[in-house]
Amino acid sequence: MVAWRRSEVLSVNVRPYVPAALMAGLIFYFGINALTGDRGLLTHARRNAVLAQREHELAALRRRHADLAARIKLMSETNLSRDYLEERAQTMLGYSDPRDYVIRHAN
Repeated sequence: MVAWRRSEVLSVNVRPYVPAALMAGLIFYFGINALTGDRGLLTHARRNAVLAQREHELAALRRRHADLAARIKLMSETNLSRDYLEERAQTMLGYSDPRDYVIRHAN
């Protein structure tokens, strides 16, 4: 009767399968990431939704930028608009003519 040590049995039986198991693990890992990763095939719809939301935000920011640029132009020294200056002063100080109708809204 031959006495086998446990380490000898494992090293003899498992050793040929280790490289194949590592390759299978790597293929599985990269396959899952190809499907569900940040740039995976299954996340295409989510990326498109985020892109549409960001484009909407960009359009809103561009409108706000154009509005602020127009307000700055009205307040410049070379092109001062008295009406706009009076409106801004009343808004900032909270004063109005008693005959005016004041409608406040949150910005």
